[in-house]
Amino acid sequence: MKTIWAAIVTVAPMLAATPAIAQQRPSIGVELNSDENRRGLSWSGGRVSPSADIFATSGPFEASGRIVSLRESDRHGGAGVVGDLMLGASTTLGLVTVRGRVTGHLFGGAGFDADYVELGGSAAYTLGPVNVEAGADYAPSQDAIGGDNLYLHAGVQAGIPGTPWTLLAGVGHSSGSTDNGFRAARLRPGGDYSDWRLGVEHVTGPVTLGLDYVGTDVSERTASAFPLADARHSGDRIVGRVRFGF
Repeated sequence: MKTIWAAIVTVAPMLAATPAIAQQRPSIGVELNSDENRRGLSWSGGRVSPSADIFATSGPFEASGRIVSLRESDRHGGAGVVGDLMLGASTTLGLVTVRGRVTGHLFGGAGFDADYVELGGSAAYTLGPVNVEAGADYAPSQDAIGGDNLYLHAGVQAGIPGTPWTLLAGVGHSSGSTDNGFRAARLRPGGDYSDWRLGVEHVTGPVTLGLDYVGTDVSERTASAFPLADARHSGDRIVGRVRFGF
């Protein structure tokens, strides 16, 4: 909890400056997913999940918030909702955009103290309709996740010129140390694993439609020994989503 409170204290000054940020016209949206899927793992027990989000910038600084229904997720101890609060900054070095951030994940309705915080960084290169990005997210050792967790990832987005279609692909790998196998199974069911994603998006005005194939190499048999692993929702699946932006 101390790390979460530290993250909140860090974010507080940004929230206090909301009027200034509002002048930058923050991006606000609502979304409906057939499954809240992160890093190839279902966070909503394989069920439909609505969410709402906001993203704002002020100079080099970025802030965002997202609240998501988890449908009493087994992975997060029966949590009904999660709020993701992010504060970050970006800069451009030649043709590369570099970003750093701190994110707090705050869970409501969990059967234990499920909140945790992670640090992240990424570098992105854009050439015409193609964007390539690579980065890492690191959650320091915390009781809520049974150790620490490192997620390395890379992805590419390619818009099809003259059309509203974008193709997406990505891969990632989760690793870390384990102090408590029961809790560590939340983010690494059955141990270290890799995930992948192939998808397509269609954007018309404020509406974005997406369809993704996501998968992992998680062993369901190994993961099933840990209730928080939610093993049956850790494998390949098709995820559909629709978002309306304001």
